[in-house]
Amino acid sequence: MKHFLFVFLFLFIPVAKAQEIALVKYSGGGDWYANPTSLPNLIAYCNANVGTEIAPKPITVELSGSALFLYPFIHITGHGNIVFNDTEVKNLRKYLLGGGFLHIDDNYGLDQYVRREMKRVFPELDFMEISKDHTIFKEPYSFPNGIPKIHEHDNKPPQAFGLFKDGKLICLYTYETDLGDGWEDPEVHNNPAETREKALKMGANIINYAFKY
Repeated sequence: MKHFLFVFLFLFIPVAKAQEIALVKYSGGGDWYANPTSLPNLIAYCNANVGTEIAPKPITVELSGSALFLYPFIHITGHGNIVFNDTEVKNLRKYLLGGGFLHIDDNYGLDQYVRREMKRVFPELDFMEISKDHTIFKEPYSFPNGIPKIHEHDNKPPQAFGLFKDGKLICLYTYETDLGDGWEDPEVHNNPAETREKALKMGANIINYAFKY
């Protein structure tokens, strides 16, 4: 069950025909707009295969405004620097504690900035590697070995890290896997169909978790 904050907001905001998810526009110089076909393709896959009814195009949202609280799932990607101002730090913290879910997918080069900025959001929490037996790797698709490897950067194993509050995963950070590359149109990265399918299935698990828990 989602927390009170989202329930309260939905009582006072007209209900859309389909749920929407959002891509975060951030400051600092990083290309927040990278992988433009990835979320639309993931949405289409989820709607076709796991019973979701998500609007076909993601909304672009900034962390500073109240619009953030309309979306149960927000996504951050890119290659460069990320900087949150003080208002964004406070708003993102409130969003995640209120039942929202953040997925950060390192498109390459985000790691030091993601860790720095999320430490400002949750000074009391540290990213922890997520166990392979966590629910997010079990439903609706099984990933017994944890996060799959989709795109090679530095010959490192793929890892999934999380911020947990009261035992609940509120922020997923996927590193050295680059799921978003696997979600993009086939001709963008020329990934094999099997690799794209793994990426999309893992993405469906993430969406499922964000909506369900």
